[in-house]
Formats: sequence, structure tokens, C-alpha cells
Amino acid sequence: MPSRSTDGFDAAIDEAARRVREAADALAPVGARATSGAPTAVLIDGQSGAGKTTLAARLRELWAGPVEVVALDDVYPGWDGLAAGAEAARAQILVPWSEGRDAAWRRWDWARSAPGDERLTRADASLIIEGSGVLTEESAAYAPIRVWLDSPEAARRERALTRDGDAYRPHWERWAAQERSHLERDHPRSLATLIVDVP
Repeated sequence: MPSRSTDGFDAAIDEAARRVREAADALAPVGARATSGAPTAVLIDGQSGAGKTTLAARLRELWAGPVEVVALDDVYPGWDGLAAGAEAARAQILVPWSEGRDAAWRRWDWARSAPGDERLTRADASLIIEGSGVLTEESAAYAPIRVWLDSPEAARRERALTRDGDAYRPHWERWAAQERSHLERDHPRSLATLIVDVP
């Protein structure tokens, strides 16, 4: 798959998307393509600014069959909620989805700092969940494809603050501390089936 630009970030994300598609197809029954309809689960983890949302969006574009994409940004209960959001995604989305049930969950309303509207994640579609903290030993059991995006802090910070600007700037270190705790506690890189270096 050709890169969308000569930028190393885009090339790394395109390569990651290609490898996820290959992994999904390898899981499909003989004669079928997982990316064309056989439901599978993909978890995408990495620290802020590593490219998780971009990769999930790229995969959504490439996935021919039904696919649901959940961003943990919609699940975290506020700026101190990395671990709680990851656990909510596992318990409220991954578990029912794995049991063939639609998953009902509440989107976090950042403006009100309170639970917001209810969302429904369909059980008959493939599932992609992206967000810092999503990859734990508990969640790994539900997803055969688990991606860890590795990227230098300076590049990640620049991308994240360019994307979210002043809304994120005061919280960067507060969030980064939770990410470091996740790395030390859960060792997400060791749980990944696919590790991608992103410039």
C-alpha cells in the first residue's frame, strides 16, 4: 500500500494498517476475508500522539465489512480516568461484544464533566478500540489483534498539542503520568501482536 505522502508518520500508519489487515485475513475461515465481514477485534494502544486515532480511521476506511470504531477519548471519565476508561471499555464493550451481544455504554461529556448520551456498539460488526491504556492482560484475552504504537515523546507531544492545542496543554503531564503507570503496571508492549515504530 503506497504512503499517502512522503511523511514518515503517514508511511508508518499505512504500513501498520496493511499489517493489521493481513493479520485479520489470516484469522478468517478458508476462502473468506476477515476485513470483508468476519467479525474480529483489534485493540490499538500507545501513548498520546502516537497515531492511534489515525490508524483506527485508516482501518475504518479499508475495512470492507461492517466495523465499529470506539475511541477511549469517548469513554475516559475525565482527565484522571485513563485506567477507569480502559476498564469500562473492557467490561461494557469488549465483554458483551465477545458474547455476541450489542454493547450499550455512555459517552463521556467532557464539557459537562459527566456521563453523556448512550451509544450502542453492534455485535455483528468487527470492533476496533483505540486509546491509551486499552491493552491490558484482561482486555488482551478478547482481541486476537493487538497493536502497540511506539513513538518518541517529542514527536508525540507536538502532534497531540497541534491536534488539541490549549485544551490539552495544561493536562499533558497529568495524562502522561497515567500513561507511565499503565506501562509499568500492564506492560502493553509485551501483550501486542504487532508493534509499530512511528516517527
